[in-house]
Amino acid sequence: MMVRTGPTETTCQPILSAICCCVQAMIRLLPYQTTTGRAMETSRALLIGGRWQAAADGAAYEVVNPATEEVIGSAAQAGAPDVKAAIAAAEVGLASWRRTNPWVRSRVIRRISQIVEERREEIARLVTIEVGKPIEQSRGEVQATWELFDWFADETRRIYGQVIEPRGTSGHQTVTFEPVGIVAAFTAWNFPVLLMSRKIAPALAAGCSIICRPAEEAPGAVLAIARCCLDAGVPPGVVNVLTGLPNAITPAIMASPKVRKVTFTGSIPVGQMLMRQAADTVKRVTMELGGHAPVIVHDDVDVTAAAHLSAVAKFRNAGQVCASPTRFYVHESRVEAFAAAFSARAAALKVGDGLDPANDVGPLTTRRRREAVEAMVEDAVAAGGKLAVGGRRPAQPNRGWFYEPTAVVGAPEGARLMTEEPFGPVAAISGFSRVEEALERANGLEFGLAAYVFTNSLKRAHETSEALQAGVVCVNTYVAALAETPFGGTKQSGFGREGGALGIRDYLDAKFTNMAFLQ
Repeated sequence: MMVRTGPTETTCQPILSAICCCVQAMIRLLPYQTTTGRAMETSRALLIGGRWQAAADGAAYEVVNPATEEVIGSAAQAGAPDVKAAIAAAEVGLASWRRTNPWVRSRVIRRISQIVEERREEIARLVTIEVGKPIEQSRGEVQATWELFDWFADETRRIYGQVIEPRGTSGHQTVTFEPVGIVAAFTAWNFPVLLMSRKIAPALAAGCSIICRPAEEAPGAVLAIARCCLDAGVPPGVVNVLTGLPNAITPAIMASPKVRKVTFTGSIPVGQMLMRQAADTVKRVTMELGGHAPVIVHDDVDVTAAAHLSAVAKFRNAGQVCASPTRFYVHESRVEAFAAAFSARAAALKVGDGLDPANDVGPLTTRRRREAVEAMVEDAVAAGGKLAVGGRRPAQPNRGWFYEPTAVVGAPEGARLMTEEPFGPVAAISGFSRVEEALERANGLEFGLAAYVFTNSLKRAHETSEALQAGVVCVNTYVAALAETPFGGTKQSGFGREGGALGIRDYLDAKFTNMAFLQ
């Protein structure tokens, strides 16, 4: 969260102590300037050509802890000169990295994985103070990150070509794969470490160099991963990080013909804008955009168990998950029981600062995100939906951008909650009488990232999952993404896949060589 004012004067002593601990970890990990009440220092938090440096014009901005609304540090605000320098550095890095033996690249990437694992606690605490995520969930994000690097360390050695038998008796036909070139990576703040690593890891595996622009709300977490890359032996210029507002960075990157690929995780409108800009220089594009995941709950399941599992999944990271379950379509014979069990489990979740391990739900990462969620809930209730739980800011904590875990039952399909991605701690629950009706409603939006099914029938599991229009479908589980599995959407939720054996393909160009032998 960017602000232009200094830290407020009052805060709880336990929070100050926790922040101080995190400050010490951040100082040890990376050149990300912090403050505990004294005057701000100019940040030196751009990584260009293997060197940490300030923005060319010295600009910086403040970073705020969403749980306390306190300024926790400053980060550099990159501008056009910094973009130019990063592209030049990435060219140099690409020239050497693409020629590096895959087995050598694999060892370096494996070492990144090991360093991230070694620094798990420090990086997790940094994620928590920047985005508000409960500390145990931040640890899980860091674990998923080192697993991702570990996976792509193996994929580096599996870039296989192909030999095609020629039609004639003399000649040789082959297909080989080469790195696409310089990659630009833009990510959202909800999973700052994992989202960027989903782009860094396959880029390194393919032999590409990369320029990263993390969300301005969470620069330090990505800089920590960049530090791990440097410490693992990634050559200068191969991984570069530009922090700051996108309007000062993105246009220059997108206009450069030297950047051959852009990979983005974020909202549909921004993704559409990037695709239009990419057309001018014909950049390859990977888009992981928004979601509004439907959940179809059949009448043959233990609704209490399904509801409890659903509530925990829904309110993970305060609902700020692109694959978060949001629209629950429950068979009409079970909808009341499901709503009651879901609401009871939601009400039992403890809301508070993510640094306290006793808390289950942290704040929204930005003030404007909380305001958007509040407006969406008000609209759903005004349209005829009924609050089953939550629907307000908690009395405690009385600072930070918190909002209670919320469920609205019976909101009409035209309500904003049913048509717009909530991206917050609010669920919509409604009933259905026929499976065909539930599928029609589930598939009725232009979102197609993730979808979920609960049933004890193998026949229903197959039929429902096959009919759902989504890039990821989970049956009786909410585990939608692993290092070894492909993740991505359909329709306006994007295209391309991250993770798994498919994850490296968008970073490679296929070259067909047809060699005839002269007599």
